[in-house]
Parts: sequence; C-alpha cells; structure tokens
Amino acid sequence: MSQYGVLILIMAIAVLAPLLAYGVGRWLPVPLVIFEILLGIVVGPDVLGWAHGGQTIDALSELGLAMLIFLAGYEIEFDKVRGDTLKRALRAWVVSLAFGLLLASALAGWSYTKGVYIGTALISTALGTVLPVLRDSGDLHSRFGSVMMAFGSVGEFGPIVAMALLLSGRSPIESAALLAAFALIIAGAVFWAMRPRPPWFSQVIAKTLHSSGQFAVRLVVLLLAVMLGASTALGVDMLLGAFAAGMVVRLVLHGAAPESAHEIVAKVEAMGFGFLVPIFFVVTGIEFDLAALLDGGRALLLLPVFLVLFLVVRGGPVYALAPRDLGPGDRKALTLFSSTALPLVVAISTIGVKAGVLRTDEASALVGAGMLSVLVFPLIGLKLRAGKGERALPKGPVAGAESW
Repeated sequence: MSQYGVLILIMAIAVLAPLLAYGVGRWLPVPLVIFEILLGIVVGPDVLGWAHGGQTIDALSELGLAMLIFLAGYEIEFDKVRGDTLKRALRAWVVSLAFGLLLASALAGWSYTKGVYIGTALISTALGTVLPVLRDSGDLHSRFGSVMMAFGSVGEFGPIVAMALLLSGRSPIESAALLAAFALIIAGAVFWAMRPRPPWFSQVIAKTLHSSGQFAVRLVVLLLAVMLGASTALGVDMLLGAFAAGMVVRLVLHGAAPESAHEIVAKVEAMGFGFLVPIFFVVTGIEFDLAALLDGGRALLLLPVFLVLFLVVRGGPVYALAPRDLGPGDRKALTLFSSTALPLVVAISTIGVKAGVLRTDEASALVGAGMLSVLVFPLIGLKLRAGKGERALPKGPVAGAESW
C-alpha cells in the first residue's frame, strides 16, 4: 500500500476509534488512545498486514508526538502546582527516579542506557489521561484534584528532563551545561510571555480569531517550532522543547488574551487531536511487535512485571510522601492515578527502539503494560474515591481538562 493509502487508512481508524470509545464507554470507560493503538495493531504487519511505516508517515508521527507533549505542557496549571504539595511531589519523583533506574538497570542486565529508557518510562504519569477522569467524577477542583495535579505534573515533566540529562550521550557536565543553556532560553521565553502585551496584540487576536488570518494559532505553531528548533540546536531532546513550548504558550495566551485562550487552544487541540496525535498512536500500533509479545517468550513475561513496577516504582514513593491530610483511601487512589502511564511510555519506547537500545519486544511489553495501567488503575482509583467528588463539582466548565 502506498504512503497515501496508509494515511487514508490511519485517518479512517482515527474516525472509527472515537465511535468505539463512545459505544464501549456506556459500560466501561476505555481511553480513546487504547482503541487507536489496538486498531493500529490490527492493520499492522502482525495481523492484517495492510499498513507499514514509511518516510511520510514517520514524519507525521514525529509531529504528532511533538504536539502530544506540547499539549501536555500546556495543561500544567501553575497556580495549583506549588507549596508543600509540590515539594512532596518532587521528593516522591526523585525517589522514584533512583529506585526506577536501579531496578530497570538490573532488569536490563546492568545495561545503563537500556536501564535509563526503561527506568524513565516507569516513573512517568499520564496526567492527560487522568485529568478527564477526575473532571467527570467531580474531583478535579477538590483538594484531591490539586494534589493529583502537582504529583502528575512532576510525573510528566520529570522524565523528560531526566532523558535530556541521561540519554544525550555526553558527559554529565556537558549535558547539564546544555540543559542549563536551554533553561535560560525557556526563562527568556517565560519573561517575554509574562510581559504586558500592547493593545494591538489582543486586538489582532480578536479580529483574526474567526477569520482566515488565525494570528493566535499561527503564533502558537511558531512558538512550538522555535522551541523545537532551539532544543535540536542544543542537542536537547525535542520532547523537552515541545513541553516547554506548551508552558510558554499558556503564559502568553492567559496573559495577553485570557478571554480567548480557551477558544484558541481548542483550535490547536483540533489540529493536534484531530489529525497529528492520532497518527502517532495508530503508527505506534502498526509498529507494535505483537508476534514477539505473544510467542510465549521473555516479552510476555515482562508485561506483568512492568505493570507491577509502575505501581511499585512510581506509586510506592507517592503513597509514602502524599500529604498527611489525605485519608488512607485517597492516598491509595493517588497512588493508582500517579502510576497510570501510557503517552510518555509510548514516546520513550519509540525513541528507544529508533536509537537501537530497546528491542521491539521490550518496547511492546512496556507499551502493553502502559495500556493495562490506563485500563485498570483509574477504575480502581475511582472506586476508592466513590462519592467523594460530587461535593467538589465546579459550577462552570473546567479549563484545560481536555486531553489525550
């Protein structure tokens, strides 16, 4: 099949997946990404053999990954990620990092590089998957929701920084210097973003918001391209550039056009979730090594091991360092939600396979465990929180709750 034929097939899956998620959701809330990956597996080489990768599809998939991480960066609500809760979240993640790298390296036969890929995947949190669940249950604006926002934000940003430091192939000092240089670029961008904008800036946004000009949307794409370019030029992982772009864009929009920010981001999300992001997840399914996973070998044994490690490595420190005002049930729910991981697991596994460090069967076991975590952990967490979120339902729409 030609590359355009594969693209048509991928977009057909992108249309079918929400219909399946909606239909099944009446009985069981299954995240959309699960159907995108599963359908990609079905049309991929190991099942029907209809679709294969290629230069065009791979390029679109890379853009989808960048957009995915960009939107994750935009989700961070700075007013909710601070204080003692943030300190606890950071300490929990650092403990998870040390614990995860040690266990992953041992599991990988003491291979440092492979251990870093697996370890950083184990300590991520799928905040974008958890937020809509908390929104629907009425927990997002509760005390539990603010704690989850802090722990989840660190669980998304931390692995990206860790990859930039540990997987650059440079000495630790050189990596830290380049990361510091990129941090200065981010700081400069944040300083620019927080400066008051002249009146004409908001006027242009308002006048072109519903015209072919789309100034604000084009500015968002430009900022993403600039941060990706800066990260590439400095040799920093492009995921960090995409994530930083999302944070900068949030500051720009909420500072210059707060009344239009939600609508502008909705347009960007339409471009991302309507086109680019589904391509990334469907291609992940197409490249999923199902044969290696089901041959009864090491990969199949690794899948439940990784699932347990998500809970132990990421969830254990979260449970131990959760704020003391949370009751036992809430601490367990926080542990389960924080251990839910998939988007960054997919991204890290994809990068590891392309770098020749992870085998496709190992990546498939990681992604498979991530899929199970998304299916199982939030459902159990909701049962532990049953009835508690209704008291915290917001009166208006929840900003920034749309996600992966």
